[in-house]
Amino acid sequence: MEVISNGSQSTSNRADKEMKNRNPKIRAVNLGGWLVTEGWMKPSLFDAIPNKDFLDGTGLQFKSMMVDKYLCAESGGGSRVVANSTGSDCHWKTFRLWRIDERIFNFRVANKQFVGLDSGGDGVDLVATRHEPGASENFEIVRNPDDPSRVKIKAFNGFFLQVRTKEQVTANYDQHNESNAWGDENPSVFAMEFTQRLEGEFQVTNGYGPDKAPEVMREHWSTFIVEDDFKFVAENGLNAVRIPVGWWIASGLNPPPPYVGGSLAFLDKAFAWAETYRLKVIIDLRAAPGSQNGWARSSSRDGFREWGETNDTIQQTLHVIEFLTFRYSKSLYAVDLLNEPLAGTLPQETVENYYIAGHNAVRKHSPTAYVFMSCILGNSGEEVLLPNVSGLDRTVVDVQCYFKGNAGDTIQDNPPLLYEYWLAELGSPTTSNGPLIFVGEWVVDWAKKTKEEYQKFAEDELEVYGRATFGWSYWTLKCAENQYSLEWMIKNGYIKL
Repeated sequence: MEVISNGSQSTSNRADKEMKNRNPKIRAVNLGGWLVTEGWMKPSLFDAIPNKDFLDGTGLQFKSMMVDKYLCAESGGGSRVVANSTGSDCHWKTFRLWRIDERIFNFRVANKQFVGLDSGGDGVDLVATRHEPGASENFEIVRNPDDPSRVKIKAFNGFFLQVRTKEQVTANYDQHNESNAWGDENPSVFAMEFTQRLEGEFQVTNGYGPDKAPEVMREHWSTFIVEDDFKFVAENGLNAVRIPVGWWIASGLNPPPPYVGGSLAFLDKAFAWAETYRLKVIIDLRAAPGSQNGWARSSSRDGFREWGETNDTIQQTLHVIEFLTFRYSKSLYAVDLLNEPLAGTLPQETVENYYIAGHNAVRKHSPTAYVFMSCILGNSGEEVLLPNVSGLDRTVVDVQCYFKGNAGDTIQDNPPLLYEYWLAELGSPTTSNGPLIFVGEWVVDWAKKTKEEYQKFAEDELEVYGRATFGWSYWTLKCAENQYSLEWMIKNGYIKL
């Protein structure tokens, strides 16, 4: 491993020479799904969670069988819950779960309030007004054993929700002595539909709970990536690893619930293994406090993006960056300040100011580590490019190039698209004197093609992404979906580096 230390003149000269040549040419692989959970990469990690249909962030809709309308938070929240939605206001009729335990849940609505019982009057009217859940916001979902898509919802007062009219939903239905327990005329029966499922670090740790989660996570960390994987990486034409981490890693053995302590020790091992096999290490802050994009891979609890809404989340993130830079200052090659911040809901000025502050945090402890800044991603997939970063030293713009060949395309169709689109894309975020460009994630993904066509497609992508001025990193080393697993692709002859 190339060791960078604050006091080494030769290392500093080497770094300066690299910047002068503008051509470090990193060839890396991501170690995704290891220290930050992504359920699609290892679905078996979630298999033993009790009542796993109802993880944090699961989106649910409930249609009253009696009135044939959906429950919805009137105006998206801040008022009563009614049963008059026909489906056009789908955003208002979706309830996002917060899992208290395997039986009890909170329901969060579009405007981020929680469903509960009104404290006024008889205390049984259903409303969505509180920003912090309490006992009156606790509910149990009771499924019909013969048809799990039919449910009843039990409130904390021991009674079930019922639709009295389209404009009034109350928690005062007593199911004792009922003659039509699950029929369409029963005002407490709802048809339940799933609209969203999240499988990230929050879901797996909160799903297993504080007694079981530590055992599950430590077993995963100790087996998913091991020292032999670093040897494999070094022997197959790569010179670096990019390691996604979550903000809770800076808390060591005592992260806030539901996160499990101990991942920091495995990051320490990763740096030691990288030094053994002479690999550079890039740390990628994949999950920031409150989630910078609302996706499972950023450890969002319920799909809302709440990073940057308060200065506290930004300051906490800067603390994580400074902690990691200080801890690994002698061997850290680069740090990605924030993976995939989301534009549209996230002001670009907020991200830009954070990047400047993050760059300064890195420079407190390392004058040589490269600082990655992700292009801000738009809601529809377009990129909002970064302004005013060229004045910062040793900066790299991180872009993601997921080019998926269409099933009907021929091998002749793809190179023009790759060259015309992605070569322009790789040059667009910066000027000739600006930051370097790094393709932080890419994959060989082309449905229903022969092995030979996959091999040619891989060659074309390597040619194009190899022109990025800083280099590239394949997503990822290991994955349940073969084309995303570089290990599988190499061992089975689909890609040669």
